[in-house]
Amino acid sequence: MGCTDEDSLQLAELLGHSFDGNISAQLSIFLCNKNLASSSLESNESNSLAAVQASLAETIAKLEELTSAVDTVFLLFSAYLVFIMQCGFALLCAGSVRSKNTMNILLKNVIDACVGAGVYYLVGFGVAYGNHPDFSNGFIGTDHFALAKYEDYAMFMFQFAFAATATTIVSGSVAERCAFLGYILYAVLLTSFVQPTVAHWVWDAQGWLSPFHKDPMLGAGFVDFAGCGPVHMVGGLSGLMGAWIVGPRMGRFTATGAVMSMPGHSAPLVVAGTFLLWFGWYGFNPGSMFIIASPAAGAVVARSAVTTTLGGAAGGFTLLMHKFRASGGHLDLAEACNGVLCGLVAVTAGCSVMEPWAAILVGAGAAFVFDAAGRMLLRMKVDDPLGAAPMHGACGIWGIFFAAFFAKKEYMEQVYDRVDTDHFGVFYGGGGAILACQLLGILAIALWTCAILGVYFYVINYFGYLRANHLDEQKGMDMAHHGGQAYDFRPDSVSSKPVDSVHMICGKISSIVPSDSNDVLNNATNIMN
Repeated sequence: MGCTDEDSLQLAELLGHSFDGNISAQLSIFLCNKNLASSSLESNESNSLAAVQASLAETIAKLEELTSAVDTVFLLFSAYLVFIMQCGFALLCAGSVRSKNTMNILLKNVIDACVGAGVYYLVGFGVAYGNHPDFSNGFIGTDHFALAKYEDYAMFMFQFAFAATATTIVSGSVAERCAFLGYILYAVLLTSFVQPTVAHWVWDAQGWLSPFHKDPMLGAGFVDFAGCGPVHMVGGLSGLMGAWIVGPRMGRFTATGAVMSMPGHSAPLVVAGTFLLWFGWYGFNPGSMFIIASPAAGAVVARSAVTTTLGGAAGGFTLLMHKFRASGGHLDLAEACNGVLCGLVAVTAGCSVMEPWAAILVGAGAAFVFDAAGRMLLRMKVDDPLGAAPMHGACGIWGIFFAAFFAKKEYMEQVYDRVDTDHFGVFYGGGGAILACQLLGILAIALWTCAILGVYFYVINYFGYLRANHLDEQKGMDMAHHGGQAYDFRPDSVSSKPVDSVHMICGKISSIVPSDSNDVLNNATNIMN
């Protein structure tokens, strides 16, 4: 199709002023055809652009779906790593107590997970992260109880694993003398209310301490990336209240106040538990970024992994050398493991916003904090068999305080999505806003935890539900409450006569033996107890 005759005549008339009639007519037809071709090309280009835009939109949608899937897998895998810390705690606790109480403390670790899952589903998650449109506030969550109207199951799994970790910490503080019913009731209280409330303060967008709040406190908020406060301080200070109120184990202190050694029965279990906990910390700290499928998120995750590694390593080596010097030349395996865990606790708050060299400092410092806090508790005659209160409570406080000084400006902007923030570590010239928020947060978490758990432990102790009776404690919690013992060793060389059971490692040796073997077995019993 070309131009119409009318169009050609009008164009030829216009061109006729410059060209003769024949040329004008030819030019008019050419220009009309050229205009038509141009219009056709524009139409084709428009159609092609629309097709490209549609294809691009489809590709972007698929990439967003893939990104979401990768982030979900990352968060779930991190949750699994945090949950495997339950196994680490179980092994560490079992190795750190006397053998006659092994099954008892293992069962308490199992119950932490079983009871914790149920009450966190029903109540705890809603207290931590539920914000009802009509009742949301900065103090406590008000929605999503029993996961109502909530389908981000990966986030639930991750947060449950954190709450269960805080609960398990206390089992070490009250080990070897805490009654089972009192412990179960404690686990319900901590997992459903105490820990989730602090998590709401610190991590929920509505929380009064939260750096994610639209108007954070002092413009900065409480900087605790992975849980020195909501997990370690809560667990450690709860353990402190429990250990103080339940009282020391029988024979731990003499009448004159001297401390009697009561070492754990299995170094291999302690080491295995320590390494499992260290492994789980790579879900605990890097996983707290929640996402990984972007260059910025990947950088935060990787940096958190490096600082976590260096903090734990520095703590282990520092405490080992400190005890080596103090003991006059003995390399203590248990103290090396304690130091690793102290360093991991302390680096948790600032793992994403501090440089690797700063992680070494916070880990090394945690070793001295742990040692000083442990000595102070012994002077106060507070018996914490695993040192859980100094490790998680004191080192958690140290980690929060340290982050106020060594949070780097660029990392704060990257992690907390801020542009040109004036709030970063004091060491870098960032002013005192973060330090003020950290100190206020430490005070609030300590008062909240100690007040509620102090009252709880006092009340159940008053009614006789907190501590096992002295006869059961002396006999061993395994035999008294669980119908057996963790170890059953039957040496063929003891006697040629039948032996029903010889429990060489756990508690009292219950056996049917010939009389001439009694002295040997009694000596073994004394050693194992």
